[in-house]
Amino acid sequence: MAYAARFLVAVVVACALLASNNCHAARHLADTAAAPAAAGVVPGLPAVPTLPTVPPVPQVALPPMPAVPAVTVPQMTLPPMPAAPKVSVPLPPMPAVPSVLPKLTLPPMPVVVPSVVPKVVLPPMPSVPTVPMPFAAPTPSA
Repeated sequence: MAYAARFLVAVVVACALLASNNCHAARHLADTAAAPAAAGVVPGLPAVPTLPTVPPVPQVALPPMPAVPAVTVPQMTLPPMPAAPKVSVPLPPMPAVPSVLPKLTLPPMPVVVPSVVPKVVLPPMPSVPTVPMPFAAPTPSA
């Protein structure tokens, strides 16, 4: 049972992370953050080598695409559809279903008088004391 509960919590957290949108926060942070200072030399670490420059790739002209010949489909006439023979078979008459259940008459429904139902008064609802939550943020007035 504990495994299923942990799995459910993991699925809910994953769904919450996938449904969240932090693009605006990242863009705002990138716009407002100061540019990082130039990295100084850290003693004990070698300097990062610079990447070699890649020569540009020459443009290659491709040969023109050959024309595709148009395919013509020959016109064909189909033979006429043969008429389906009409079959009319008279259905036999429906047999009478014998009634197995006896005929019953129900007694009339009694009339419910509204004054017979007693009036019920509920006691007042007790007030629920407010208990501070240890993990909730404090109120703005505090």
